[in-house]
Amino acid sequence: MKIQFFQKPILITLLALFFILQTHAQENLPFGQRKEIISPEVHQDNSVTFRLLAPNADSVSVTGDFAQGSEKMTKDADGVWSFTTHPLPSELYTYAFMVNGLQMNDPNNVYYRRDVASTLNIILVGGGEADLYKVNDVPHGTVAKRWYESPGNKANRRITIYTPPGYESDKTSYPVLYLLHGMGGDEEAWPTLGRATQIIDNLIARGKAKPMIIVMPNGNVAQEAAPGESSDGFYKPNFRLPNTMDGKYEETFIDIINFVDKNYRTVRNKSGRAIAGLSMGGYHSSHISRYYPNTFDYVGLFSAAIVPDKNMKSKVYENIDGTLLKQKQNGCKLYWIGIGKEDFLYQANTDYRKKLDAMDFKYIYRESEGGHTWRNWRIYLSEFLPLLFN
Repeated sequence: MKIQFFQKPILITLLALFFILQTHAQENLPFGQRKEIISPEVHQDNSVTFRLLAPNADSVSVTGDFAQGSEKMTKDADGVWSFTTHPLPSELYTYAFMVNGLQMNDPNNVYYRRDVASTLNIILVGGGEADLYKVNDVPHGTVAKRWYESPGNKANRRITIYTPPGYESDKTSYPVLYLLHGMGGDEEAWPTLGRATQIIDNLIARGKAKPMIIVMPNGNVAQEAAPGESSDGFYKPNFRLPNTMDGKYEETFIDIINFVDKNYRTVRNKSGRAIAGLSMGGYHSSHISRYYPNTFDYVGLFSAAIVPDKNMKSKVYENIDGTLLKQKQNGCKLYWIGIGKEDFLYQANTDYRKKLDAMDFKYIYRESEGGHTWRNWRIYLSEFLPLLFN
């Protein structure tokens, strides 16, 4: 009799299939036999417990923007790992698990957001600042994904546009905020990670912000739309794309303004236009607002990547001081700058403020704790919106 042994690759495949079938069988247990795991669980004191069923894991930790690093979790007799935080400030947090050194999302939390090429679970701790980020029982605006023609880029491109409650049923013309994302972002960044539509809904409902249209474009002129939403299909997103900070976007931004003014009831002068952005979007906002110096009465720079690359050759970056002075002379009702004390762009923003001071260009300066984070940018937007169009 000839005995045949499995080759090693075949044996590994069979073992993997066995474990998959075992897992699948467990997932399809009757409801009464399943172990219910709640994760994350927000307690009354705003502490949060994270849980993960991983009986065969050797080490599990949770990492997120609620902590400085990763926090080790402990395993109980049922193989459930857990960790409870101290009471957390009200905020929208992101987190992930590390299981035997491998990062994974929380299988018990279906709520997550994409940030460039990463996906992270989210949790909202209320009772303070983050109440603005909730979907509350207030009148809601409409969020539309529109396609517009950009002659300057010879492409059709997607844009996200918020219209305030009542827009469809009245005939009012509304002011417009053009809200720009940072490097690696796209037209989905501010509505998802930034919670911009929840913030404006809640501020309008509280009487703290004027009803307005918010336009959230894609600042990467090499893209038609966000990853997975264009004719390029599904691909891994990249952090830096061609033509993002070389003047092309600023030069062709007028295509966006023309589309919005043509298709929406807008206040079509500088008193009815604002522009603001974070990081790369702050860079774009500063240059767009001075390149079109009589177009925006309100400008917001959130952790702005303010200094252009000296190697970039574009007419947009010519005569920066002269166009800034022209912007000042035309009148600017609000020039708002916000930066975190630990932000790597802190010194660049300090130097830029010295330039504005030298030409007596008035601005409001907001210095916060922390660094280059969505936590700061949501706060900046919440403080910036009530100052517009008054």
